[in-house]
Amino acid sequence: MKMIVTKFGGSSLADAAQFIKVRDIIHMDHERKYIVPSAPGKRGPGDDKITDLLYACHEAAQKGKAFRHLLERIRSRYEEISDELEIPFDLNSEFSVIEEALKNGASRDYAASRGEYLNGKMLSRFLDIPFVDAADVVLFNREGRLMEEETNTRIANCLRNLPRAIIPGFYGADVDGNIRTFSRGGSDVSGALVARAVNADVYENWTDVTGFRMADPRIVPDAQYIATITYRELRELSYMGAGVLHEDAVFPVRKAGIPTNIRNTNDPKHPGTMIRANAGQDDPAHVITGIAGHKGFCIVSIEKDMMNAELGFGRRVLQAFEEYNINFEHLPTGIDTMCVVVHQKELASHREEVIRRICELVDPDQVTVHENLALIATVGRGMVRNFGTAARLFTAISSQGISIRTIDQGSSELNIIVGVDESDFEEAVKAIYDTFVRI
Repeated sequence: MKMIVTKFGGSSLADAAQFIKVRDIIHMDHERKYIVPSAPGKRGPGDDKITDLLYACHEAAQKGKAFRHLLERIRSRYEEISDELEIPFDLNSEFSVIEEALKNGASRDYAASRGEYLNGKMLSRFLDIPFVDAADVVLFNREGRLMEEETNTRIANCLRNLPRAIIPGFYGADVDGNIRTFSRGGSDVSGALVARAVNADVYENWTDVTGFRMADPRIVPDAQYIATITYRELRELSYMGAGVLHEDAVFPVRKAGIPTNIRNTNDPKHPGTMIRANAGQDDPAHVITGIAGHKGFCIVSIEKDMMNAELGFGRRVLQAFEEYNINFEHLPTGIDTMCVVVHQKELASHREEVIRRICELVDPDQVTVHENLALIATVGRGMVRNFGTAARLFTAISSQGISIRTIDQGSSELNIIVGVDESDFEEAVKAIYDTFVRI
């Protein structure tokens, strides 16, 4: 029998109307056995996320300030949902426990987790599906790192005799029983952990967007949706800024070979984007799968004659960055030139020290910093062994009068990364999209 794990984001459970949509989605397919809810998100512009209000409660409590007014705002949101849906739920006792815990110095993680905890309990009552507290099955170590294999065993054992269950996302508990949370957006990770533990056929991630698009719709408003994408392609696009799915959520389901389906709660009939371990015989609609990029980079260019003959030259250059805790992004090089691409903000506070250290370590002929760079990744399994892809991409950009500052392509041929001036970023993305998609 097929099994589906469904995760619903904060926008999917923001109010009573959204709860009803979630119920209808679950009833549409009885193979949706396990549900992972987030805390209520914003109902519209100017509204607050429950998690943000809970963080504010904790901050006020830590400073010895009054926080009951904030807690009452949170409570009113849940009361509004429970009253409208006629859910029998004792909010008095739940909020008494939370208030007392905050007064007694409960952790920031505990405060934040209560949004998912309460939403999970309400959804459990609304759907008449058993509730499983994530603190009982998602395990962290004392340093706050997920213990994935132990968590997998706990979830599997717990759900073995539960044909259906609600397991709230975002949090768990450490080995001492203290509540721990993932980073923001971590309900994606929780859903993936449940999917892996029950060996689901599909992990559905329901949100307020209809899957991934081939380019940022703020730049290309009519960008097409991606029907199928591989986890490797997703990783490349997410790294460069395509942010529909929490990046860490890829790994538990990818490891188990479980496909992830990104769906829209407000458009449940749309198939969304399916993410697979590999596309098999799938023939992509276009040579490229997607385009993503970021501004805010700079290039540190180190020039020295015959540097290629110096053993350890590259290692010593990177040592200068490592000493100041600066990560490099890319290393485009030539025979007598080595370029290190880094985040401009990371370099800014140590710029002179890093340059001085490079000079001490490798005695270069010249060190130059080129700022205000944007990186654009063009990603696609269809690029592999597709002759002329790079030429088409470079021609598309140059035809708009845009200079390419740096080029980087891995041997996998899965992506091509180019650097352009920040002022040319949007036009370069449009040019690439037009060339590969509007054909």
